Amino acid sequence: QVQLVESGGGLVQAGGSLRLSCAASGRTFSTTSMAWFRQAPGKEREFVGVVNWSGVNTNVAPSVKGRFTISRDNAKNTMYLQMNSLKPEDTAVYYCTALGSNGDWTYWGQGTQVTVSS
Repeated sequence: QVQLVESGGGLVQAGGSLRLSCAASGRTFSTTSMAWFRQAPGKEREFVGVVNWSGVNTNVAPSVKGRFTISRDNAKNTMYLQMNSLKPEDTAVYYCTALGSNGDWTYWGQGTQVTVSS
């Protein structure tokens, strides 16, 4: 069974930084695109960023451009989200996901809470 586990969330002050990790187990995802989403209380799930299978190509949402960076280490089956200059509106549960063969985000982690105080 495929499992994705996020870690690294916590409480930080506005302007601070956090680094989230998403570790894959049960199957190798080294050839699969992966992405980060987030969901704030009472709001819809929001796309944050994506990284291709090799880690060379990345894209992030306009709301986090210039502040967040996505990377991956295929030798460790781990994807990362480096978050700098955090804002209170970044407060959310952050989820990692992996692309399935049908072209949809198929595999999901349990989420990790990020809280940014003003």
